[in-house]
Amino acid sequence: MRHLPIAAALLASPAMAQEQPALPNPIAPIQRPVQPPATVIAEPVAMMIAAFDADGDARVTRAEFEAGVRRSFDSADPDHKGSIGYIAFSDWSERWLGDRNTLPSPFEVDRDGDNRISLDELKQRFALFFTRFDVNKDGVIVRSELVAIRPQPFAPNRRKGSKRGDGPGN
Repeated sequence: MRHLPIAAALLASPAMAQEQPALPNPIAPIQRPVQPPATVIAEPVAMMIAAFDADGDARVTRAEFEAGVRRSFDSADPDHKGSIGYIAFSDWSERWLGDRNTLPSPFEVDRDGDNRISLDELKQRFALFFTRFDVNKDGVIVRSELVAIRPQPFAPNRRKGSKRGDGPGN
């Protein structure tokens, strides 16, 4: 009689093992839902400019912009030597733009070719960004001027393998 519970447990274990869910195949790729492509994007430098908004009004004035450029440069030049090398510029780029290899590159900022980047050189390059992003030329950059609408990378009604123009309605 003492052995009856043990025998029942042994007989039930194969059945219980069959009821447990199977472990996933470690070689099979993980299936994740596909995220639709973004339609609104911002360049890394645009995100940096947005961070220059000192008073939180979602607008970057010329004064806030220039103070932000100076603050970002000072973070890479803590000893205030007045210029930084290309490695320090890469560190600056990673901190402020999110990646060491994003634009502007040190080669386009270093206007005199001395392999050093001064605050004035950085200000000159960023002045071009201010001009470009201030679309309505009012001296203030707002969020809508910092983002771009990206077209869809494909036509949703286009069949796989079809040539341009032979989809539905063409």
